[in-house]
Amino acid sequence: MSEPRNASAGFRLALDYGPLLVFFAVNFLTPGATIARIIAATVAFMIAMVVALALSWFRTGRVSPMLLISAVLVLVFGGLTIWFHDERFIKMKPTFVYAIFAAVLGFGLATGRPLLQSLLETAYPGLSEEGWRKLTRNWTIFFVLMAVLNEAVWRHSSTDFWVGFKLWGAIPLTLLFAFANVPMLLKHGLQAASAPDTIPPEG
Repeated sequence: MSEPRNASAGFRLALDYGPLLVFFAVNFLTPGATIARIIAATVAFMIAMVVALALSWFRTGRVSPMLLISAVLVLVFGGLTIWFHDERFIKMKPTFVYAIFAAVLGFGLATGRPLLQSLLETAYPGLSEEGWRKLTRNWTIFFVLMAVLNEAVWRHSSTDFWVGFKLWGAIPLTLLFAFANVPMLLKHGLQAASAPDTIPPEG
């Protein structure tokens, strides 16, 4: 078996966010009622996630744990959305993604294990153990807050508003939070040319 190959940051970003952008595009371009657009977008989302998994495997010889977890939840909640013709399932999917990531990272903090590094399948060159601990703590808190925020938005707004929140709210918040951690990482040994190397996927 060949050794896993490293992928560029751009390729990893495309794998993590490409399927989500497909979801938004299909939802926007599909005519008809809200439920029809969500169903079409969900089908496209599921297909795009499978394609992302395949591309990751054939390009790098591996699939990152975060991408795999996200894909499984997309397929499960997407399938429920289509089967029951109910958009609530795909809208609650991000809550489960955020909650699972928060739980895994929180467990890592409690047990002193660098689980964030394992989930990202990357190393921030030079980052100290303290840097990894703080980064893990920060992302754990962020994922908890995003889980609560997603629940509040989808339960108290229309489906169209929730889609808009995902595109114009959740994704920018995730990217901004990732870059906001850079100064802290640099103080804990991260090489400037490597920051930021990997950003956890948006739920």
